[in-house]
Amino acid sequence: MNRIHRTGAIAMLAAAAMTAASTSSGALAAAPGAVPYGKAASAGTPVFAPSDPQSRLRAESAADVAIAAQAKRLHKGSGETLTLAENVTGAFGVQYLRYSRTYKGLPVYGGEVVVGTDRSGGVVQQVTTGQTADITVGTVAKVTGERAAAIARSQLATVESAGAPALVVHATTATPRLAWAVDVSGATTRGPSVLHVFVDARTGAVIDKVDEVREGTGNSYYNGNPVTISTSGSFGSYTMSDLTRPGLKCGNQSGQVYARASDSWGNGTGTDLVTACVDVMFAAQTQWNMLKNWLGRNGHDGLGHGFPGRVGLDDVNAFWNGSYTSFGHSSDNLRQVTSLDTVGHEYGHAIFQGTPGGAGSGVETDGLNESAGDIFGALTEAYANEPATLDPPDYLVGEEVNLVGTGPIRYMYNPSLAGDPNCYPLPSNIDPHKAAGPQNHWFYLLAEGSNPGGGKPSSPICSGGPVEVVGIGIQKAGLIFMGGLQGKTQPWTHRASRIATLRTAKTHFNCSYEFSATKAAWDAVGVHAQFLEPTCP
Repeated sequence: MNRIHRTGAIAMLAAAAMTAASTSSGALAAAPGAVPYGKAASAGTPVFAPSDPQSRLRAESAADVAIAAQAKRLHKGSGETLTLAENVTGAFGVQYLRYSRTYKGLPVYGGEVVVGTDRSGGVVQQVTTGQTADITVGTVAKVTGERAAAIARSQLATVESAGAPALVVHATTATPRLAWAVDVSGATTRGPSVLHVFVDARTGAVIDKVDEVREGTGNSYYNGNPVTISTSGSFGSYTMSDLTRPGLKCGNQSGQVYARASDSWGNGTGTDLVTACVDVMFAAQTQWNMLKNWLGRNGHDGLGHGFPGRVGLDDVNAFWNGSYTSFGHSSDNLRQVTSLDTVGHEYGHAIFQGTPGGAGSGVETDGLNESAGDIFGALTEAYANEPATLDPPDYLVGEEVNLVGTGPIRYMYNPSLAGDPNCYPLPSNIDPHKAAGPQNHWFYLLAEGSNPGGGKPSSPICSGGPVEVVGIGIQKAGLIFMGGLQGKTQPWTHRASRIATLRTAKTHFNCSYEFSATKAAWDAVGVHAQFLEPTCP
Protein backbone atom coordinates (compact mmCIF):
# COMPACT_ATOMS: atom_id res chain seq x y z
CA MET A 1 0.00 0.00 0.00
CA ASN A 2 1.58 3.27 -1.05
CA ARG A 3 0.92 6.94 -0.60
CA ILE A 4 0.47 8.65 -3.95
CA HIS A 5 0.80 12.39 -4.32
CA ARG A 6 -0.10 14.86 -7.03
CA THR A 7 1.58 18.21 -7.36
CA GLY A 8 -0.52 21.32 -6.82
CA ALA A 9 -2.23 23.31 -4.07
CA ILE A 10 -2.90 21.38 -0.88
CA ALA A 11 -6.62 20.90 -0.27
CA MET A 12 -8.73 19.19 2.36
CA LEU A 13 -8.97 15.39 2.09
CA ALA A 14 -11.93 13.16 2.78
CA ALA A 15 -10.39 11.94 6.01
CA ALA A 16 -12.53 8.89 6.63
CA ALA A 17 -12.22 7.51 3.13
CA MET A 18 -8.49 8.13 3.06
CA THR A 19 -7.94 6.42 6.41
CA ALA A 20 -9.65 3.36 5.02
CA ALA A 21 -7.78 3.51 1.72
CA SER A 22 -4.38 3.72 3.36
CA THR A 23 -4.79 0.83 5.83
CA SER A 24 -2.08 -1.62 4.78
CA SER A 25 -3.78 -4.64 6.31
CA GLY A 26 -6.80 -4.17 4.08
CA ALA A 27 -9.10 -3.77 7.11
CA LEU A 28 -11.27 -0.75 6.44
CA ALA A 29 -12.11 1.70 9.18
CA ALA A 30 -15.66 3.01 9.40
CA ALA A 31 -16.17 6.57 8.23
CA PRO A 32 -17.33 9.16 10.76
CA GLY A 33 -21.10 8.93 11.00
CA ALA A 34 -21.18 5.45 9.44
CA VAL A 35 -23.40 4.13 12.21
CA PRO A 36 -24.86 0.63 11.70
CA TYR A 37 -28.62 0.76 11.50
CA GLY A 38 -31.52 -1.57 12.03
CA LYS A 39 -32.45 -4.47 14.25
CA ALA A 40 -29.28 -6.42 13.35
CA ALA A 41 -27.13 -3.47 14.31
CA SER A 42 -28.89 -3.12 17.64
CA ALA A 43 -27.68 -6.62 18.45
CA GLY A 44 -24.09 -5.57 17.83
CA THR A 45 -23.77 -6.76 14.23
CA PRO A 46 -21.66 -4.46 12.02
CA VAL A 47 -22.98 -3.44 8.62
CA PHE A 48 -20.33 -5.59 6.94
CA ALA A 49 -20.74 -8.97 8.62
CA PRO A 50 -19.59 -12.00 6.60
CA SER A 51 -21.63 -15.12 7.24
CA ASP A 52 -19.92 -18.08 8.90
CA PRO A 53 -19.74 -21.53 7.24
CA GLN A 54 -22.49 -23.01 9.41
CA SER A 55 -24.95 -20.22 8.65
CA ARG A 56 -24.19 -20.62 4.95
CA LEU A 57 -24.96 -24.33 5.16
CA ARG A 58 -28.20 -23.61 7.03
CA ALA A 59 -29.13 -21.06 4.35
CA GLU A 60 -28.57 -23.57 1.56
CA SER A 61 -30.66 -26.19 3.35
CA ALA A 62 -33.45 -23.73 4.11
CA ALA A 63 -33.42 -22.46 0.53
CA ASP A 64 -33.76 -25.98 -0.87
CA VAL A 65 -36.83 -26.56 1.30
CA ALA A 66 -38.37 -23.22 0.31
CA ILE A 67 -37.79 -23.80 -3.40
CA ALA A 68 -39.36 -27.25 -3.24
CA ALA A 69 -42.38 -25.86 -1.41
CA GLN A 70 -42.84 -23.04 -3.93
CA ALA A 71 -41.96 -24.95 -7.10
CA LYS A 72 -45.29 -24.18 -8.77
CA ARG A 73 -45.05 -20.43 -8.16
CA LEU A 74 -41.46 -20.49 -9.42
CA HIS A 75 -42.60 -22.28 -12.62
CA LYS A 76 -40.22 -25.15 -11.95
CA GLY A 77 -41.35 -28.10 -14.05
CA SER A 78 -40.06 -31.51 -14.99
CA GLY A 79 -36.72 -31.56 -16.76
CA GLU A 80 -35.61 -28.46 -14.90
CA THR A 81 -32.72 -28.15 -12.46
CA LEU A 82 -31.84 -25.28 -10.14
CA THR A 83 -28.17 -25.05 -9.18
CA LEU A 84 -26.71 -22.77 -6.53
CA ALA A 85 -24.53 -20.27 -8.41
CA GLU A 86 -23.48 -18.01 -5.53
CA ASN A 87 -24.25 -17.00 -1.98
CA VAL A 88 -23.59 -13.29 -1.44
CA THR A 89 -23.62 -11.75 2.02
CA GLY A 90 -25.37 -8.40 2.25
CA ALA A 91 -25.70 -5.83 5.02
CA PHE A 92 -25.79 -7.19 8.59
CA GLY A 93 -24.95 -10.69 7.33
CA VAL A 94 -28.22 -11.24 5.43
CA GLN A 95 -27.62 -13.94 2.80
CA TYR A 96 -28.75 -13.90 -0.84
CA LEU A 97 -28.55 -17.21 -2.70
CA ARG A 98 -28.78 -17.14 -6.49
CA TYR A 99 -29.78 -20.30 -8.36
CA SER A 100 -29.28 -20.76 -12.08
CA ARG A 101 -31.87 -22.80 -14.01
CA THR A 102 -31.52 -25.36 -16.80
CA TYR A 103 -34.26 -26.97 -18.87
CA LYS A 104 -33.38 -30.39 -20.28
CA GLY A 105 -29.74 -29.38 -20.00
CA LEU A 106 -30.14 -25.94 -21.65
CA PRO A 107 -29.43 -22.73 -19.70
CA VAL A 108 -32.53 -20.63 -19.01
CA TYR A 109 -32.01 -16.90 -19.41
CA GLY A 110 -34.32 -15.11 -16.97
CA GLY A 111 -35.02 -18.26 -14.97
CA GLU A 112 -32.82 -17.42 -12.02
CA VAL A 113 -34.24 -17.89 -8.53
CA VAL A 114 -33.09 -15.70 -5.64
CA VAL A 115 -33.59 -16.77 -2.03
CA GLY A 116 -32.93 -14.35 0.81
CA THR A 117 -32.37 -15.55 4.37
CA ASP A 118 -31.59 -13.91 7.67
CA ARG A 119 -28.05 -13.78 9.06
CA SER A 120 -28.37 -17.21 10.70
CA GLY A 121 -29.45 -18.78 7.44
CA GLY A 122 -32.36 -20.48 9.17
CA VAL A 123 -35.16 -18.10 8.19
CA VAL A 124 -36.14 -17.60 4.54
CA GLN A 125 -37.33 -14.05 3.90
CA GLN A 126 -37.89 -14.07 0.12
CA VAL A 127 -38.02 -16.45 -2.83
CA THR A 128 -38.25 -14.72 -6.22
CA THR A 129 -37.82 -15.33 -9.93
CA GLY A 130 -38.31 -13.23 -13.03
CA GLN A 131 -39.79 -16.14 -14.99
CA THR A 132 -43.55 -15.71 -15.42
CA ALA A 133 -44.59 -18.91 -17.25
CA ASP A 134 -43.86 -22.63 -17.38
CA ILE A 135 -41.38 -23.83 -20.00
CA THR A 136 -42.93 -26.13 -22.59
CA VAL A 137 -40.67 -25.57 -25.61
CA GLY A 138 -38.98 -28.24 -27.68
CA THR A 139 -35.21 -28.38 -27.73
CA VAL A 140 -34.60 -28.89 -31.47
CA ALA A 141 -33.70 -25.73 -33.40
CA LYS A 142 -35.02 -25.05 -36.91
CA VAL A 143 -32.63 -22.13 -37.46
CA THR A 144 -28.98 -23.15 -37.63
CA GLY A 145 -26.39 -21.70 -35.30
CA GLU A 146 -24.54 -20.26 -38.29
CA ARG A 147 -27.65 -18.40 -39.42
CA ALA A 148 -28.27 -17.14 -35.87
CA ALA A 149 -24.67 -15.87 -35.69
CA ALA A 150 -25.13 -13.95 -38.94
CA ILE A 151 -28.34 -12.38 -37.61
CA ALA A 152 -26.57 -11.44 -34.38
CA ARG A 153 -23.66 -9.86 -36.22
CA SER A 154 -26.07 -7.73 -38.23
CA GLN A 155 -27.16 -6.00 -35.02
CA LEU A 156 -23.91 -4.01 -34.84
CA ALA A 157 -22.59 -1.44 -37.29
CA THR A 158 -19.03 -2.71 -36.76
CA VAL A 159 -18.22 -6.24 -35.63
CA GLU A 160 -14.82 -7.01 -34.11
CA SER A 161 -15.55 -10.50 -32.83
CA ALA A 162 -18.41 -12.93 -32.29
CA GLY A 163 -18.68 -15.93 -29.99
CA ALA A 164 -20.00 -19.36 -30.87
CA PRO A 165 -23.83 -19.64 -30.81
CA ALA A 166 -25.22 -21.44 -27.76
CA LEU A 167 -28.70 -22.94 -27.54
CA VAL A 168 -30.68 -21.63 -24.54
CA VAL A 169 -34.21 -21.03 -23.35
CA HIS A 170 -35.13 -17.33 -23.23
CA ALA A 171 -37.66 -16.84 -20.42
CA THR A 172 -37.93 -13.11 -19.63
CA THR A 173 -40.86 -12.57 -22.01
CA ALA A 174 -44.45 -13.76 -21.51
CA THR A 175 -43.77 -17.05 -23.31
CA PRO A 176 -40.41 -18.84 -22.96
CA ARG A 177 -38.77 -19.59 -26.32
CA LEU A 178 -35.90 -21.69 -27.61
CA ALA A 179 -33.15 -19.34 -28.72
CA TRP A 180 -29.59 -19.05 -29.90
CA ALA A 181 -27.46 -16.83 -27.65
CA VAL A 182 -24.62 -15.08 -29.51
CA ASP A 183 -22.11 -12.63 -28.02
CA VAL A 184 -20.95 -9.93 -30.44
CA SER A 185 -18.34 -7.25 -29.75
CA GLY A 186 -17.76 -4.11 -31.80
CA ALA A 187 -19.58 -0.81 -32.07
CA THR A 188 -22.96 0.73 -32.77
CA THR A 189 -23.23 4.04 -34.59
CA ARG A 190 -22.98 5.70 -31.15
CA GLY A 191 -20.00 3.91 -29.67
CA PRO A 192 -18.51 0.63 -28.35
CA SER A 193 -20.75 -2.36 -27.75
CA VAL A 194 -20.56 -5.78 -26.11
CA LEU A 195 -23.88 -7.21 -27.23
CA HIS A 196 -25.62 -10.41 -26.16
CA VAL A 197 -28.15 -11.28 -28.85
CA PHE A 198 -30.95 -13.84 -28.50
CA VAL A 199 -32.27 -15.21 -31.80
CA ASP A 200 -35.44 -17.31 -31.91
CA ALA A 201 -34.29 -20.82 -32.84
CA ARG A 202 -37.57 -21.52 -34.65
CA THR A 203 -38.15 -18.29 -36.60
CA GLY A 204 -34.84 -16.40 -36.70
CA ALA A 205 -36.39 -13.30 -35.10
CA VAL A 206 -34.32 -11.32 -32.61
CA ILE A 207 -36.01 -11.87 -29.26
CA ASP A 208 -33.79 -9.73 -27.11
CA LYS A 209 -30.50 -7.78 -27.02
CA VAL A 210 -28.48 -6.99 -23.90
CA ASP A 211 -25.64 -4.48 -24.27
CA GLU A 212 -23.10 -4.51 -21.45
CA VAL A 213 -21.71 -1.12 -22.46
CA ARG A 214 -23.37 1.52 -20.31
CA GLU A 215 -22.65 5.10 -21.20
CA GLY A 216 -22.30 7.92 -18.68
CA THR A 217 -20.87 11.39 -18.12
CA GLY A 218 -19.27 13.16 -15.18
CA ASN A 219 -17.25 15.64 -13.24
CA SER A 220 -13.94 17.39 -12.75
CA TYR A 221 -10.39 16.15 -12.70
CA TYR A 222 -9.51 16.97 -9.06
CA ASN A 223 -10.15 15.68 -5.56
CA GLY A 224 -7.63 17.86 -3.75
CA ASN A 225 -3.84 17.72 -3.62
CA PRO A 226 -2.20 15.61 -2.47
CA VAL A 227 -4.51 12.58 -2.37
CA THR A 228 -3.72 9.11 -1.11
CA ILE A 229 -4.48 6.04 -3.18
CA SER A 230 -3.47 2.40 -3.00
CA THR A 231 -0.95 1.12 -5.54
CA SER A 232 1.62 -1.70 -5.52
CA GLY A 233 5.38 -2.12 -5.82
CA SER A 234 8.49 -0.88 -4.03
CA PHE A 235 12.01 0.46 -4.51
CA GLY A 236 11.91 1.91 -7.99
CA SER A 237 9.12 -0.18 -9.52
CA TYR A 238 5.49 0.81 -8.93
CA THR A 239 2.21 0.10 -10.73
CA MET A 240 -1.25 1.59 -10.44
CA SER A 241 -2.74 -1.68 -9.20
CA ASP A 242 -4.52 -2.09 -5.89
CA LEU A 243 -3.59 -5.48 -4.44
CA THR A 244 -5.92 -5.01 -1.45
CA ARG A 245 -8.88 -4.70 -3.81
CA PRO A 246 -8.25 -7.49 -6.36
CA GLY A 247 -8.93 -6.48 -9.96
CA LEU A 248 -8.89 -2.73 -9.36
CA LYS A 249 -6.21 -1.04 -11.47
CA CYS A 250 -5.90 1.76 -14.01
CA GLY A 251 -4.09 2.39 -17.28
CA ASN A 252 -4.46 3.41 -20.90
CA GLN A 253 -7.00 2.40 -23.54
CA SER A 254 -5.07 -0.75 -24.46
CA GLY A 255 -5.40 -1.97 -20.90
CA GLN A 256 -1.73 -1.43 -20.02
CA VAL A 257 -1.53 -0.48 -16.35
CA TYR A 258 0.48 2.66 -15.63
CA ALA A 259 3.89 2.00 -14.07
CA ARG A 260 6.81 4.17 -13.03
CA ALA A 261 9.97 4.23 -10.94
CA SER A 262 8.66 6.53 -8.22
CA ASP A 263 5.45 6.30 -6.26
CA SER A 264 4.27 9.79 -7.17
CA TRP A 265 1.67 10.03 -9.95
CA GLY A 266 0.29 12.74 -12.18
CA ASN A 267 0.71 16.50 -12.37
CA GLY A 268 -2.75 17.63 -11.32
CA THR A 269 -3.83 18.99 -14.71
CA GLY A 270 -7.04 18.16 -16.50
CA THR A 271 -5.37 16.86 -19.64
CA ASP A 272 -2.85 14.53 -18.00
CA LEU A 273 -3.95 10.89 -18.31
CA VAL A 274 -1.95 9.66 -15.33
CA THR A 275 -3.73 12.30 -13.24
CA ALA A 276 -7.01 10.96 -14.62
CA CYS A 277 -6.06 7.49 -13.37
CA VAL A 278 -5.31 8.95 -9.94
CA ASP A 279 -8.88 10.26 -9.91
CA VAL A 280 -10.25 6.88 -11.05
CA MET A 281 -8.38 5.00 -8.34
CA PHE A 282 -9.32 7.54 -5.67
CA ALA A 283 -13.02 7.41 -6.54
CA ALA A 284 -13.18 3.62 -7.03
CA GLN A 285 -11.37 3.00 -3.72
CA THR A 286 -13.64 5.48 -1.95
CA GLN A 287 -16.66 3.72 -3.40
CA TRP A 288 -15.27 0.33 -2.33
CA ASN A 289 -14.95 1.63 1.25
CA MET A 290 -18.48 3.04 1.11
CA LEU A 291 -19.87 -0.28 -0.10
CA LYS A 292 -18.25 -2.11 2.80
CA ASN A 293 -18.69 0.37 5.65
CA TRP A 294 -22.11 1.73 4.70
CA LEU A 295 -23.83 -1.01 2.67
CA GLY A 296 -22.16 -4.22 3.85
CA ARG A 297 -21.02 -5.26 0.36
CA ASN A 298 -17.66 -6.91 -0.26
CA GLY A 299 -16.24 -5.18 -3.34
CA HIS A 300 -17.85 -4.13 -6.57
CA ASP A 301 -18.96 -7.67 -7.44
CA GLY A 302 -20.01 -8.55 -3.88
CA LEU A 303 -17.36 -11.28 -3.73
CA GLY A 304 -14.31 -9.16 -2.96
CA HIS A 305 -13.30 -8.16 -6.49
CA GLY A 306 -13.12 -4.96 -8.51
CA PHE A 307 -12.58 -4.07 -12.17
CA PRO A 308 -9.97 -2.17 -14.19
CA GLY A 309 -10.33 1.44 -15.28
CA ARG A 310 -9.02 2.85 -18.55
CA VAL A 311 -8.46 6.51 -19.40
CA GLY A 312 -7.74 8.36 -22.63
CA LEU A 313 -10.96 7.48 -24.46
CA ASP A 314 -11.14 9.75 -27.50
CA ASP A 315 -14.75 10.67 -26.94
CA VAL A 316 -16.93 13.03 -24.90
CA ASN A 317 -18.13 10.09 -22.86
CA ALA A 318 -17.42 7.41 -20.27
CA PHE A 319 -18.77 3.88 -20.09
CA TRP A 320 -18.81 0.46 -18.47
CA ASN A 321 -18.46 -2.39 -20.99
CA GLY A 322 -19.12 -5.39 -18.78
CA SER A 323 -15.44 -5.91 -17.96
CA TYR A 324 -13.88 -2.50 -17.31
CA THR A 325 -14.68 1.20 -17.09
CA SER A 326 -13.44 3.68 -19.72
CA PHE A 327 -13.26 7.46 -19.42
CA GLY A 328 -13.02 10.19 -22.05
CA HIS A 329 -12.86 13.99 -21.96
CA SER A 330 -15.10 17.05 -21.86
CA SER A 331 -16.23 18.67 -25.10
CA ASP A 332 -13.71 21.49 -24.71
CA ASN A 333 -10.92 18.91 -24.16
CA LEU A 334 -9.77 20.68 -20.99
CA ARG A 335 -10.41 17.84 -18.55
CA GLN A 336 -10.94 14.10 -18.27
CA VAL A 337 -14.34 12.94 -16.99
CA THR A 338 -13.00 11.10 -13.95
CA SER A 339 -14.55 12.74 -10.91
CA LEU A 340 -16.29 11.08 -7.98
CA ASP A 341 -19.77 10.90 -9.46
CA THR A 342 -18.57 9.87 -12.93
CA VAL A 343 -16.39 7.04 -11.65
CA GLY A 344 -19.01 6.13 -9.06
CA HIS A 345 -21.64 6.00 -11.81
CA GLU A 346 -19.66 3.73 -14.13
CA TYR A 347 -18.64 1.34 -11.35
CA GLY A 348 -22.29 1.51 -10.27
CA HIS A 349 -23.12 -0.30 -13.52
CA ALA A 350 -20.66 -3.00 -12.48
CA ILE A 351 -22.48 -3.34 -9.15
CA PHE A 352 -25.86 -3.53 -10.91
CA GLN A 353 -24.55 -6.20 -13.29
CA GLY A 354 -23.00 -8.08 -10.36
CA THR A 355 -26.34 -8.62 -8.63
CA PRO A 356 -28.82 -11.37 -9.63
CA GLY A 357 -30.26 -11.00 -13.11
CA GLY A 358 -27.20 -9.21 -14.49
CA ALA A 359 -27.50 -6.14 -16.68
CA GLY A 360 -30.81 -7.08 -18.27
CA SER A 361 -32.50 -5.50 -21.26
CA GLY A 362 -35.39 -3.26 -22.18
CA VAL A 363 -36.00 0.45 -21.70
CA GLU A 364 -37.29 0.12 -18.15
CA THR A 365 -34.44 -2.13 -16.99
CA ASP A 366 -31.90 0.09 -18.76
CA GLY A 367 -33.36 3.13 -17.03
CA LEU A 368 -33.08 1.44 -13.64
CA ASN A 369 -29.49 0.53 -14.49
CA GLU A 370 -28.67 4.15 -15.34
CA SER A 371 -30.38 5.27 -12.15
CA ALA A 372 -28.30 2.76 -10.17
CA GLY A 373 -25.18 4.43 -11.57
CA ASP A 374 -26.43 7.84 -10.45
CA ILE A 375 -27.35 6.53 -6.99
CA PHE A 376 -23.96 4.90 -6.43
CA GLY A 377 -22.30 8.10 -7.64
CA ALA A 378 -24.28 10.14 -5.08
CA LEU A 379 -23.44 7.62 -2.34
CA THR A 380 -19.74 7.84 -3.23
CA GLU A 381 -19.82 11.64 -3.04
CA ALA A 382 -21.63 11.49 0.30
CA TYR A 383 -19.12 9.03 1.75
CA ALA A 384 -16.12 11.11 0.61
CA ASN A 385 -17.81 14.23 2.01
CA GLU A 386 -15.50 16.65 0.21
CA PRO A 387 -15.72 20.42 0.85
CA ALA A 388 -17.51 22.86 -1.43
CA THR A 389 -14.23 23.73 -3.15
CA LEU A 390 -13.99 20.18 -4.55
CA ASP A 391 -16.90 17.80 -5.26
CA PRO A 392 -19.25 18.04 -2.26
CA PRO A 393 -22.16 15.66 -1.65
CA ASP A 394 -25.15 16.48 -3.82
CA TYR A 395 -27.71 14.88 -6.06
CA LEU A 396 -26.51 16.40 -9.33
CA VAL A 397 -24.92 14.37 -12.13
CA GLY A 398 -22.11 15.98 -14.10
CA GLU A 399 -22.38 19.36 -12.42
CA GLU A 400 -18.69 20.23 -12.42
CA VAL A 401 -17.43 19.04 -15.77
CA ASN A 402 -20.02 21.02 -17.75
CA LEU A 403 -19.57 18.29 -20.32
CA VAL A 404 -21.15 20.04 -23.31
CA GLY A 405 -21.68 23.51 -21.86
CA THR A 406 -25.14 22.94 -20.37
CA GLY A 407 -24.36 22.21 -16.72
CA PRO A 408 -25.57 19.06 -14.89
CA ILE A 409 -26.96 16.32 -17.09
CA ARG A 410 -29.42 15.05 -14.44
CA TYR A 411 -31.05 16.41 -11.27
CA MET A 412 -32.01 13.56 -8.97
CA TYR A 413 -34.22 15.73 -6.73
CA ASN A 414 -36.20 17.03 -9.72
CA PRO A 415 -35.40 15.16 -12.96
CA SER A 416 -37.70 17.44 -14.97
CA LEU A 417 -35.09 20.23 -14.69
CA ALA A 418 -33.13 18.30 -17.34
CA GLY A 419 -36.25 17.32 -19.29
CA ASP A 420 -36.50 13.86 -17.69
CA PRO A 421 -39.67 12.37 -16.19
CA ASN A 422 -40.20 12.76 -12.45
CA CYS A 423 -42.96 10.18 -12.34
CA TYR A 424 -43.83 6.63 -13.35
CA PRO A 425 -45.02 5.21 -15.75
CA LEU A 426 -42.41 6.04 -18.34
CA PRO A 427 -43.20 7.36 -21.82
CA SER A 428 -42.71 4.81 -24.58
CA ASN A 429 -39.38 4.71 -26.44
CA ILE A 430 -37.67 6.92 -23.88
CA ASP A 431 -33.86 7.16 -23.78
CA PRO A 432 -32.47 5.01 -20.92
CA HIS A 433 -30.66 7.98 -19.36
CA LYS A 434 -33.94 9.88 -19.16
CA ALA A 435 -35.67 6.73 -17.90
CA ALA A 436 -33.48 7.02 -14.80
CA GLY A 437 -35.72 9.86 -13.61
CA PRO A 438 -38.38 8.15 -11.46
CA GLN A 439 -36.00 5.95 -9.44
CA ASN A 440 -33.51 8.84 -9.01
CA HIS A 441 -36.42 10.92 -7.72
CA TRP A 442 -37.48 8.08 -5.38
CA PHE A 443 -33.97 7.79 -3.93
CA TYR A 444 -33.73 11.50 -3.19
CA LEU A 445 -37.14 11.52 -1.50
CA LEU A 446 -36.20 8.49 0.57
CA ALA A 447 -32.81 9.90 1.57
CA GLU A 448 -33.66 13.59 2.03
CA GLY A 449 -37.43 13.99 1.83
CA SER A 450 -39.61 16.37 -0.11
CA ASN A 451 -38.74 19.43 2.01
CA PRO A 452 -35.40 18.65 3.70
CA GLY A 453 -34.34 22.21 4.54
CA GLY A 454 -30.78 23.02 5.50
CA GLY A 455 -30.04 24.37 2.04
CA LYS A 456 -31.01 21.14 0.31
CA PRO A 457 -33.50 21.50 -2.54
CA SER A 458 -37.16 20.61 -2.18
CA SER A 459 -38.47 17.78 -4.32
CA PRO A 460 -41.88 17.61 -6.00
CA ILE A 461 -44.42 14.83 -5.38
CA CYS A 462 -46.30 13.23 -8.25
CA SER A 463 -50.08 13.13 -8.55
CA GLY A 464 -51.64 10.59 -6.21
CA GLY A 465 -48.68 10.62 -3.84
CA PRO A 466 -48.51 11.57 -0.16
CA VAL A 467 -48.58 15.17 1.00
CA GLU A 468 -44.99 14.96 2.21
CA VAL A 469 -42.08 12.50 2.50
CA VAL A 470 -39.61 12.82 5.37
CA GLY A 471 -36.18 11.42 4.50
CA ILE A 472 -34.26 8.77 6.44
CA GLY A 473 -30.69 9.75 5.46
CA ILE A 474 -28.57 8.66 2.54
CA GLN A 475 -26.87 5.70 4.26
CA LYS A 476 -30.14 4.08 5.25
CA ALA A 477 -31.53 4.79 1.77
CA GLY A 478 -28.42 3.20 0.28
CA LEU A 479 -28.83 0.10 2.46
CA ILE A 480 -32.41 -0.32 1.29
CA PHE A 481 -31.50 0.26 -2.36
CA MET A 482 -28.55 -2.17 -2.23
CA GLY A 483 -30.67 -4.84 -0.57
CA GLY A 484 -33.30 -4.40 -3.26
CA LEU A 485 -30.69 -5.04 -5.96
CA GLN A 486 -29.68 -8.25 -4.18
CA GLY A 487 -33.19 -9.51 -4.92
CA LYS A 488 -33.11 -8.41 -8.56
CA THR A 489 -34.45 -10.74 -11.27
CA GLN A 490 -35.14 -10.26 -14.97
CA PRO A 491 -37.01 -8.44 -16.26
CA TRP A 492 -36.35 -5.73 -13.64
CA THR A 493 -39.05 -3.09 -13.32
CA HIS A 494 -39.96 -0.20 -11.06
CA ARG A 495 -42.76 -2.32 -9.60
CA ALA A 496 -40.32 -5.13 -8.83
CA SER A 497 -37.87 -2.64 -7.34
CA ARG A 498 -40.61 -1.34 -5.04
CA ILE A 499 -41.33 -4.85 -3.75
CA ALA A 500 -37.64 -5.70 -3.30
CA THR A 501 -36.78 -2.48 -1.45
CA LEU A 502 -39.80 -2.83 0.83
CA ARG A 503 -38.65 -6.36 1.68
CA THR A 504 -35.21 -5.02 2.52
CA ALA A 505 -36.61 -2.17 4.61
CA LYS A 506 -38.70 -4.62 6.62
CA THR A 507 -35.77 -7.04 7.01
CA HIS A 508 -33.37 -4.38 8.30
CA PHE A 509 -35.71 -2.04 10.15
CA ASN A 510 -38.89 -4.03 10.95
CA CYS A 511 -42.16 -2.10 10.73
CA SER A 512 -40.48 1.20 11.43
CA TYR A 513 -40.54 4.63 9.84
CA GLU A 514 -37.84 3.46 7.41
CA PHE A 515 -40.33 0.97 5.95
CA SER A 516 -43.09 3.58 5.80
CA ALA A 517 -40.75 6.10 4.15
CA THR A 518 -39.69 3.59 1.49
CA LYS A 519 -43.33 3.01 0.66
CA ALA A 520 -44.19 6.71 0.72
CA ALA A 521 -41.28 7.60 -1.57
CA TRP A 522 -42.43 5.06 -4.18
CA ASP A 523 -46.00 6.39 -3.93
CA ALA A 524 -44.58 9.89 -4.38
CA VAL A 525 -43.11 8.98 -7.80
CA GLY A 526 -46.16 7.09 -9.05
CA VAL A 527 -45.12 3.50 -8.27
CA HIS A 528 -48.01 2.34 -6.11
CA ALA A 529 -48.86 -0.81 -4.12
CA GLN A 530 -48.09 -4.14 -5.79
CA PHE A 531 -49.43 -7.67 -5.37
CA LEU A 532 -47.53 -9.69 -2.75
CA GLU A 533 -45.49 -6.73 -1.50
CA PRO A 534 -44.68 -6.82 2.24
CA THR A 535 -47.00 -4.91 4.55
CA CYS A 536 -46.95 -3.61 8.09
CA PRO A 537 -49.83 -2.94 10.51
